Amino acid sequence: MTEKKMNMEQGHWVLAKLGKRVLRPGGRELTAQMLEAMNINETDDVVEFAPGLGQTARLTVAHKPHSYTAVELNEEAASRVRHNVNYTNMRVVAADAAQTGLPDACATKVYGEAMLTMQSAPQKNAIVREAARLLKAGGLYAIHEIVICPDDAGSELQRTIEKDLAHSIKTNVRPLTLSAWRAVLEENGFEVVWTKQSPMHLLEWRRVVADEGWGGFLRIVWRMLRNASARKRVLNMRSIFRKHDKNIQAISMVARKRA
Repeated sequence: MTEKKMNMEQGHWVLAKLGKRVLRPGGRELTAQMLEAMNINETDDVVEFAPGLGQTARLTVAHKPHSYTAVELNEEAASRVRHNVNYTNMRVVAADAAQTGLPDACATKVYGEAMLTMQSAPQKNAIVREAARLLKAGGLYAIHEIVICPDDAGSELQRTIEKDLAHSIKTNVRPLTLSAWRAVLEENGFEVVWTKQSPMHLLEWRRVVADEGWGGFLRIVWRMLRNASARKRVLNMRSIFRKHDKNIQAISMVARKRA
């Protein structure tokens, strides 16, 4: 890949091509806590929005749900999910998370990670409404995103964070405060039943080791050392995360669809 192309590549794909498999803001630990709070079991029909590389999908199907459906618009990512996840009662649907084409009330559990943060306000609402449409009454919807702290952060700080993250990651980034995330869920038919926050340490070495293991960590470092453009991108992203360390965290929320 040329340096120019690498400089324009979206951050999560840069990391994926370096060998990083866990690309969620709160890492493997927060994902595991989210899944535990959802209590996925053999009676569940599960839908995942934008499964990425399929890492969370593998954790989900380990619970042996009645069915698992991945909704993925990006064909490259869809192919990776098919390759990385082996489950009999699984299908991958090529569709937008806001318009999946799936039937009403076809799921008992729906979740999406690291995707609402990158959407505009209308798009956030459309995706959450679609989750509500897919769920049976009482079903659970979970998210894993970036939250702005403190809850009363001013608009100027929010704009600065958005601008810095977007410039570094090369995609629009619109994180919300805790109360704003809660409002998006509540205004679209949900009641929040569980919330957890953790540091935004996606690119700190301790988190990378925790998520990828020592072998994965060393593989990523080796590839970075051999690719100056990729190394520059990763270090830039990490510097932005560190710059705003006190004002951005990872957040996961689980909400129940109202009857």
